[in-house]
Amino acid sequence: MYIPPYFKITDETTAHSIISENGFATLISQGDGMPIATHLPLQLNEDKTCLHGHFARPNPQWKDIESQTVLAIFHGPHCYISPSWYETDQTVPTWNYVTVHVYGKMELVHDTDESMKSLEELVAAYEAPDSPYSLENVDAGYLAGLSKGIQAFKLHITKIEGKAKLSQNHPAERRERVIRQLEQIPRDDEREIAEWMKRSLK
Repeated sequence: MYIPPYFKITDETTAHSIISENGFATLISQGDGMPIATHLPLQLNEDKTCLHGHFARPNPQWKDIESQTVLAIFHGPHCYISPSWYETDQTVPTWNYVTVHVYGKMELVHDTDESMKSLEELVAAYEAPDSPYSLENVDAGYLAGLSKGIQAFKLHITKIEGKAKLSQNHPAERRERVIRQLEQIPRDDEREIAEWMKRSLK
C-alpha cells in the first residue's frame, strides 16, 4: 500500500483497534494465476499474532491457499471531501479514509473443535450483550453438519500496514473547516472521519 509518511499509522495498538472494529475484511490470494478475493469476518487472536476465520467449503479459494502469502484488507470509515469547504476554490476534491492491510501465511485448520471455537468467538464478538442466542442451544447434529460445510483457517501475520488519510497535508485551519462540515452530515462515516481528524490535529 502506498503510504506517504504523514498518513502512516505507526501505533500498532491503533491498527489492532481498526481491525477489531472493522472485522468484515477482504481476503485476497492467488488462484490459477489470478487474484481471487472473498469478503468475510476475521478476528485477531489474543496475542495479536494471527487472524482466524472460515470459508464456505464450496468456495474454491481455500483449496490452494495454504502457505500462500495473502492480504487481508480492513476498511475503516471513509468519505468524500469537497473543495467547497476550503477557504479557496483553487484546489481539487479528495477522499479521506482509514484502512489496515494485513499480510500473512495461511494455515488451514482441520480440527473440528478448533473450528467450532472460532465460530463461538465470532458469535461472542458480534451478538449483543443481552442477546438470548447461544451456540450451546443449537442442536449438536445441526452444528456437526454445519462444520462440514466450512473450512477454518489461521492467517499467521507477517506484516501490518495502517493508513489514515485525514488531510494531514493541508493547513490546520483548513482541516478544522473540513471537520465542521463533516460534523453536519448525518452519516456515520463522515462523523467518524471528523473524529479521526480531530485526533490527528492534537
